[in-house]
Amino acid sequence: MVSLQQAFDLGIGSIKHAKLRSALTTLGIIIGVAAVVANVSLGASFNQFFTDELGTLGSNFIIIYSKDVNIFHNNELDIIRNTPGVEGVSPSNEQMAAVTYLSSKRRINVQGLSQDAEDIMNIQLEEGSFFTDKDKYVAVLGWKVANGKFDHNISTNNYIDITLTRKDGSTVSQKFRVKGIIEPSEKNFVQGGPDRDIIIHIPVAAMNKLLNVSDYGGITAKTSSAETVRTVSDEVDRRLARALGVSARDIDNDDMKPYRIFNQAEIIERLDMVTNTLTVLITLIALVALVVGSIGIMNIMLVTVTERTKEIGLMKSLGFKKGDILLIFMIESTLLGTIGGVLGVALGIVSSYAVESYLSIPHVFPSYLILLGFSISFVVGLIAGIYPANKAATMDPVEALRHE
Repeated sequence: MVSLQQAFDLGIGSIKHAKLRSALTTLGIIIGVAAVVANVSLGASFNQFFTDELGTLGSNFIIIYSKDVNIFHNNELDIIRNTPGVEGVSPSNEQMAAVTYLSSKRRINVQGLSQDAEDIMNIQLEEGSFFTDKDKYVAVLGWKVANGKFDHNISTNNYIDITLTRKDGSTVSQKFRVKGIIEPSEKNFVQGGPDRDIIIHIPVAAMNKLLNVSDYGGITAKTSSAETVRTVSDEVDRRLARALGVSARDIDNDDMKPYRIFNQAEIIERLDMVTNTLTVLITLIALVALVVGSIGIMNIMLVTVTERTKEIGLMKSLGFKKGDILLIFMIESTLLGTIGGVLGVALGIVSSYAVESYLSIPHVFPSYLILLGFSISFVVGLIAGIYPANKAATMDPVEALRHE
């Protein structure tokens, strides 16, 4: 009876005897395991990246925007503000406006907000402060607007002229004092949400007064916690629908409502679905390499069995049993797979780290991936060795010794 240690030593000896062939055999396993490990790691990194990006746009937020004019007024704003679980609300209007600083004029997106927007939208200031609801003609500038958009840089307490266009086509101009400048956005290969670097925020009350309107294009709310954002969003939806004359049976039909509502939880869920789907698809492609690798191990093991036919016959004549021969070849096959797995996991870690660094996304490597890589390679090596090992174990010793 061959011990496990003896079978292991024989397997190692066989692999060392044909180093180049063994290396080429494990190549498919290395590539396949590395691809699986790297893809799963990248999927987790993308999930973290998108979650972080959403965090820069605000936390626990609910966004409601109207599909037409004259939908949202102070009444709708109060309905949302008084919904249980809502702890902050900001109405908004926006328009591409002509902005003049000194002698240079640019077209820039101007967005009217309330003071709650600073907290709701997680607006971080590099200089100055955000406006309050008591402020009138003040502005908070995106970093690029203040630095580089005009011929001269803009600082706090400088004045800019903003020209807005009313519904009737007439224009109205007003001088605004710069009260704050937003911190520059971190630049990733994906830009999530509106680019805060090239936007100007002003009090929504002042904007509506200049435009001679009383409605809002959208409303953003913040809930007390991430756990309640979905339930609070549903309650806001029900209250708004009822107030705007949408029947209870049509509340789930977006086409029947004059507004669109979504929340942070829904966005994260959809992003997770996209990244998970892409991860699964790419991983399935990577599994093809594992299949190719397993076929390579099986082919090499079959060649090994043929080359060692006389050796197998000699072992059987010396008293080695069928189980002994089976164990020796199964261990050799499993060793090839495991070696490929170790190298594949290492390559997967390095590859995922390199790609994540290049794309400037968080480095996320779930520890279970190491166990996953080893498990896959072990199972592939085990399965690939079953047929060759069985073929070797069932050889007739007399015929094996006669083999030329």
